[in-house]
Amino acid sequence: MDRTVLHVDCNKFYASVECLYRPEIRDKPVAVGGNPETRHGIILTKNEIASKYGLTVGEPLWKAYQKCPDLVVVPPNYPLYLRFSRLCRKVYEDYSEYIEPFGLDECWLDVTGNLQSGTEIAEEIRQRIKFELGITVSVGVSFNKIFAKLGSDYKKPDAVTVINRENYREIAHPLPCGDLLFVGRSTEKTLHSYGIRTIGELAEADVRFLTKVFGKNGETLHRFANGLDDMPVKHKDAIREIKSVGNSTTTPRDLTTDREVCTTLRVLSESVAARLREQGFKGRTVTLSVRDTGLYSFTRQKKLLRPTNLSTEILDAGMELFRANYSWHANIRSLGISVSDFDFEYFEQYDLEGTAEHREKIEKIETTIDTLRRRFGHYCIQRACQLETKDLSEFNPKDEHIIHPIGYFS
Repeated sequence: MDRTVLHVDCNKFYASVECLYRPEIRDKPVAVGGNPETRHGIILTKNEIASKYGLTVGEPLWKAYQKCPDLVVVPPNYPLYLRFSRLCRKVYEDYSEYIEPFGLDECWLDVTGNLQSGTEIAEEIRQRIKFELGITVSVGVSFNKIFAKLGSDYKKPDAVTVINRENYREIAHPLPCGDLLFVGRSTEKTLHSYGIRTIGELAEADVRFLTKVFGKNGETLHRFANGLDDMPVKHKDAIREIKSVGNSTTTPRDLTTDREVCTTLRVLSESVAARLREQGFKGRTVTLSVRDTGLYSFTRQKKLLRPTNLSTEILDAGMELFRANYSWHANIRSLGISVSDFDFEYFEQYDLEGTAEHREKIEKIETTIDTLRRRFGHYCIQRACQLETKDLSEFNPKDEHIIHPIGYFS
């Protein structure tokens, strides 16, 4: 028996919730975005009216204002969005215990074996969300997760699309290959260079050729295009494996020196280390990501001799990667650092140099700082070296930055 999988996507989620709570802006073009003064000024989402002006997610606010001078921009209110996300999930739980989130505003549901058909459940969910919560959703109904997601994107807003074994070639194959989940811009550009522009052309491509170009991901894309996705929808209580802990930021001004990079990375490293200690993790691999003002970006990794949850060691590894891989051909616009490759069995070996004792002392100090910040706020204690560049160091990524959804293959 075929599975029945739904993908529910809240339409223009952040903007819809804001317009629900602010009746005075419902009939205006609205975007939820960051603060242009600190250069976190991009569109996170926008309402349907703003879409008519050609505004796109990720577009800088200054450019959006050029297209739509009357645009109303509101700052994001994540606690409110989390509340609505939980309320939506409570509705979904009336139909299945197999519910897998894909971000705050999207969920897969496996409703196989339900007395109602997938289409009936999708229509009921669509109507209930609108009536009970005041926002709209689009729902895709299919026999796998990939095509269910494609269905929820196919017709918006407030719609249900069924993609089954009889019509998937008719609906999915004419669509651009970039509409398929996990075909990003880079992959789509590569596919275009080989004359593959639609999902149908991807489905008909030689899998050996795709594997040669994309490695094992080539076979995966080929399977997805042919409707052969067999990934299950996880149980609602499933515990997800955390594979890495990291933070990144777009800086309030361009970074022009190693010292300014170090200042920013120090704040990020302290956040990552605190998260690691909070979870009881130590990792062996530090990953640095850099993007400059010319939009050139790169990611580099360094394997450590010992697993760590210390900000000083994370920072040192990050700066080593930066100095070895960047030549200052342009100023820096954003930085990110993360730790992965967790080791839960490592035993610290004591030596004559006192390395283990020194690391224990540093960990005690940083753990004490964690406690102080939890009790009295993040800015109750800071390093003296951060005080001379407050414009770069006065941000709190641990509490302010959003954790994005875990990947599909995790």
